[in-house]
Amino acid sequence: MTAPMPGTVLDVKVSAGQSVNQGDVLVILEAMKMENEIMAPAAGTVDTVPATKGASVNAGDVLVTLK
Repeated sequence: MTAPMPGTVLDVKVSAGQSVNQGDVLVILEAMKMENEIMAPAAGTVDTVPATKGASVNAGDVLVTLK
């Protein structure tokens, strides 16, 4: 999952090795004073979580990888 827009990571809801279902919230991203939930596009297992709480991200930056 990549950031759809530039913003700040407010919270990371998952960790590596965790199972997720389609629609589960992975990351909360603040952009333009709004909180955006970044959700899993499909069920799977979290592989890596490059995003860290408080980090600034640009559009296209990798937040979470699933396998």
